[in-house]
Amino acid sequence: MIKGFATPDATARYRARRVPGAARGHFRTWAGLSLSSVGVGTYLGPEDAATDRAYADAVARAFEAGVNVVDAAINYRHQRSERSVGTALRSLMAAGAIERDEVLLSTKGGFIAFDGGVPADRDRYLLDTYVRPGIVSPRELVADCHCLAPRFLADQLDRSRANLGVETVDVYYLHNPETQLTAVDRPTFLGRMRAAFQLLEAAVAEGRIRMYGTATWNGYRQPQTAPDFLSLAELERIAREIAGQDHHFRVVQLPYNLAMTEAFTQANQPLGGDLVSLFDAARRLDLYVMTSASIYQGQLARNLPPIISEFLPGLETDAQRALQFVRSTPGVGTALVGMKQRAHVDENVRVGPVPPLDPEEFKKLFSEA
Repeated sequence: MIKGFATPDATARYRARRVPGAARGHFRTWAGLSLSSVGVGTYLGPEDAATDRAYADAVARAFEAGVNVVDAAINYRHQRSERSVGTALRSLMAAGAIERDEVLLSTKGGFIAFDGGVPADRDRYLLDTYVRPGIVSPRELVADCHCLAPRFLADQLDRSRANLGVETVDVYYLHNPETQLTAVDRPTFLGRMRAAFQLLEAAVAEGRIRMYGTATWNGYRQPQTAPDFLSLAELERIAREIAGQDHHFRVVQLPYNLAMTEAFTQANQPLGGDLVSLFDAARRLDLYVMTSASIYQGQLARNLPPIISEFLPGLETDAQRALQFVRSTPGVGTALVGMKQRAHVDENVRVGPVPPLDPEEFKKLFSEA
């Protein structure tokens, strides 16, 4: 497997080499790393060889074009998306076009992953692959698809490392942990999160990951009264209790776009006696934010109101404008966008030469939009 991980010197070298004319703000500096404000997502698509090749080609093109963040999950296309990312990385490294330490790889675990496609007998697969070997106990399985038990996460992490072909994953997320709250009470959930964080801190010490986080859909965007609400401060406190101030719970991912603005507008996160937005809480806790669904799986790629064009000049398409809105939002680090075609990459990277809006200009756009 490929050794190494993203480093400050190498990501800075990538930035200078690949995007010498990048506009102010196209790269974000965090934890010493230079990370592109646009990243590749790999969620959607059928489980077939043609889509595998398309994703591998798109990821390779993104690395060539100034995007050095790519996001996957073991259950995306039943492990095939991770394998496509690994194919792209090996191909470019073999050609001498990129080094492992120039790019940040993130992936996720939590949902039961099949191997390449849905098996003919799902229950038999689950029994033979996870239950009989002692990786998952039926009482640890939620909604027949989700598990945060340390044995399961350790297994999934090793499968992800093999799929990606790397010794070390830069960011490992617990995937939609709020799913657990559909079946267990909050004290049980927090106990499971504590055990998962302990496993992930050990994985950092062993060199299998560099840092970890939570990738959610609803949890951080809900009112506090919602059964599946997640408190970022509560989770950060668990990490601090386990590993002190130098803990490695450092990244959060959630949906944010023109149609889903809760992370910026909703003051639902308790922190130091205040209620603040998720973005503000992450900033105060020194967590990096990656947004998913940045163009809402293509729904914001067309027919945006004319005022969006007025406030976001210098861009050619609504997809670019929707992406510019996200990367201009104070608190956003990297905006992830699904890209399974080279044409998608070429369109999205054209936001790079355009500076994100200044915060005051963004506020004007937000109030008008």
